[in-house]
Amino acid sequence: MCAMIRKSAPLGAHTVTIETGRMAKQAGGSVIVSTGETSVLVTACVGPHKETAGFFPLSVEYIEKFYASGRIPGGFKRREGQLSEAEILTCRLSDRPLRPLFPEGFKGEVQVIAQVISHDSENDADVLSITGASAALMLSNAPFSGPIAAVRVGRIEGKFVANPTWSQRPLCDIDVVIACTKDAIVMVEGEADEASEDDMLDALNFGFEAVQPLIKLQIKLAKEAGKEKMTFVSPKLDAALLKAVAKFIGTKLSKAMAISEKLSRYAAIHEIRAELGAKFTETHPGREREVGACFEELESNTLRDVVIKQRKRIDGRGPRDVRPITVEVGVLPRPHGSSLFTRGETQTLVTVTLGTDRDAKLNEDLHGKRDEHFMLHYNFPPFSVGEVKRMGSPGRREVGHGFLARRSVEKVVPSHDKFPYTIRVVSEVLESNGSSSMASVCGGSLALMHAGVPIKAAVAGIAMGLIKEGDDYVILSDILGDEDHLGDMDFKVAGTERGITGLQMDIKINGISRSVMSEAMLQAREGRLHILGKMNAVLSSPNEELSPYAPRITTIKIAVDRIRDVIGSGGKTIRAIQEKAGVTIEVQDNGTVKIASTSEKATAEAIEIIKALTAEAVVGEIYLGTVAKVAEFGAFVTILPGVDGLCHISELSDQRVERTEDICQEGDEIVVKCMGVERNGKIRLSRKEALGKTPTVAVTKTLDN
Repeated sequence: MCAMIRKSAPLGAHTVTIETGRMAKQAGGSVIVSTGETSVLVTACVGPHKETAGFFPLSVEYIEKFYASGRIPGGFKRREGQLSEAEILTCRLSDRPLRPLFPEGFKGEVQVIAQVISHDSENDADVLSITGASAALMLSNAPFSGPIAAVRVGRIEGKFVANPTWSQRPLCDIDVVIACTKDAIVMVEGEADEASEDDMLDALNFGFEAVQPLIKLQIKLAKEAGKEKMTFVSPKLDAALLKAVAKFIGTKLSKAMAISEKLSRYAAIHEIRAELGAKFTETHPGREREVGACFEELESNTLRDVVIKQRKRIDGRGPRDVRPITVEVGVLPRPHGSSLFTRGETQTLVTVTLGTDRDAKLNEDLHGKRDEHFMLHYNFPPFSVGEVKRMGSPGRREVGHGFLARRSVEKVVPSHDKFPYTIRVVSEVLESNGSSSMASVCGGSLALMHAGVPIKAAVAGIAMGLIKEGDDYVILSDILGDEDHLGDMDFKVAGTERGITGLQMDIKINGISRSVMSEAMLQAREGRLHILGKMNAVLSSPNEELSPYAPRITTIKIAVDRIRDVIGSGGKTIRAIQEKAGVTIEVQDNGTVKIASTSEKATAEAIEIIKALTAEAVVGEIYLGTVAKVAEFGAFVTILPGVDGLCHISELSDQRVERTEDICQEGDEIVVKCMGVERNGKIRLSRKEALGKTPTVAVTKTLDN
């Protein structure tokens, strides 16, 4: 067991420290990664290789402990429970760049757990956890061909910043997380305010250079404290068996893969595989797994050979071709906005619902509590791919795809101050054959415009792929599911006509050059503009009117010291207004009042009541008031709800008055003029100055009438 080792490296303006040998020493690998006062404990444990496993069982967990920022969790149990969406997204950020760096065919169970144990509310823990996962694996006996390191790249006023702080992030017009090896970028996910392709490439290059000290640090740490790596050699196919399988299949597989319709193609491939299994079970008993591996190798080679050699794809398209697109809007009568977006065999039904501040989602994390007024939820039911599966809560894939679509669309949505609605977008994937998240971007943009949300530009998304053999490569636009599964890159780019709003990239090979990445981005822009053209042909700008079923939110302002008059004791007054007018009312601490209703008449009624309740006396106005109290020196008159003034006995008449009661009694209505308002708020009234005049202000709308 090694002694504690602590090493540091610069990352932009920050210093990142990796420590091992002090905590969790029984784990296969354990590190604490820190920046500022934010620290993440990351462990890695490795199980033995299981030949019978059908996949590589890597699991990555990221957990934010509330004690890290001196907070107690909300909820009944007051302890951490189900992972939040933010935690799930960070798990995915770590999993995606780690998985390709294990040897092909390795099926040992690997578990990485990252726990935030200290948080200063300024330095984010998510990128630290990715670097920590790599460092823990480097120290363990896992056959991991890292290291990798991660950085968040922001751009503030034209200058790139490594790991911008929490308070700096709202200032960034580019915000991307990048994971790199010493040779190449292997994962990207982020957003931008319509950034150009060149600017995004510069951001990626900046991030690649920034993390290199962390790569070197991990290599040194592994040399000093790392365990001996377990021996694993990727299994090689039996050349003779592969030849026999290829001979049996002949040209059947290439013909089956040339079928453009997905389900028919899958059925034909399945039939060939079943015939192969039946035949080789007799001739090669006990080698079923090897036969299956040979079939998968031939399937991959068939697709890749056609693309590389013929520049042709399995559905007959050329590399740059986008599948046929059909766009419909307003397909559902009651949702506030809806669209049906179909691209090839991928189809999404997207709806928009508009709500009030009460409908906002409450987020609670290490930074505290805050309301979220824009949501995009992505659902992927099993029927979308013709399968029968149990339906449950959204999985990590659905959360990840929904977040990518959300961040891509949210960049064009107006701020809550300008459009004071809570917006929920829901994408129902009805059919899927590649790029359903990007279809959700397109459908979401259309549904928002149909709902009348004044987005600043339409957004479209496209998924790009790559087939690379040696120095030869082909970039594919609008990839199918097979091209994603059997290809070397999944690169999703969303944006407007002006630039990029969201992107996500995963590389399955050692890396790609800047020139290839630049070519992919430019080809993605070409495809995006093509898709935007199809969308604009149906709906090119937001509808001017909201749905008749959507609430109309009217905002008025009242004096802060009059809020209590609208709320009332225990909320009695505001509840009465809502019940009487049939509206929803929200009052903010700064005096902003939001009134929501589908009826303009109801809104007008509520506004009239609120204005009456909060009106201020105006010097020179003539009021029809009610005598509230009679005194020797004059009468107190209610001129507005909750607003009384004194009409001195000398101001009751143009003649001498001996007793106040000679002129008025409690409950009498009298016409008075506001003569002045003192600094202390006292109001001076005169009946004498109002004699013979018609009142200009009367309390005609109260909760009692």
